[in-house]
Amino acid sequence: MAITKITIRVYGILFDKNKRVLLSDEFIRGDYFTKFPGGGLELGEGTRDCLKREFKEETGLDVTVGEHIYTTDYYQQSAFNASDQIISIYYFVQTDYDLAELSTKIKSFDFLPNQVADPKGQSEVLRWVEWKDFNEDVVSLPIDKIVVKMLKQL
Repeated sequence: MAITKITIRVYGILFDKNKRVLLSDEFIRGDYFTKFPGGGLELGEGTRDCLKREFKEETGLDVTVGEHIYTTDYYQQSAFNASDQIISIYYFVQTDYDLAELSTKIKSFDFLPNQVADPKGQSEVLRWVEWKDFNEDVVSLPIDKIVVKMLKQL
């Protein structure tokens, strides 16, 4: 299949004071994924502004975008559209918000029944993962797995 477009995605890595990592469990068109918070770059938007917007939309948090971690440098087919190529960019983020007040779940894919009732719908819930439990198996997307491995080596 020929590639018809390139999609740029920007993700943020947020640690709390206990070195837990914030992840997003998502239900998208009938499938379940765990990924880092973030999303698609819009036309006219810089990568850091994209990440600030996406974090606000997904978590309600205002974040400061920090150090660049990783950008894909190889071909990666989109998990959602076989004719799209994905370029993913990752940054560390931080916030002044009291993270104890952030609405999160404890177990993976802890959705309410109405959040996953429509197989064509989309929902997300946030979850902290303990550093000791943080490994490549806790995320779904192939590029995220590379970033997890990089983070664990820091």
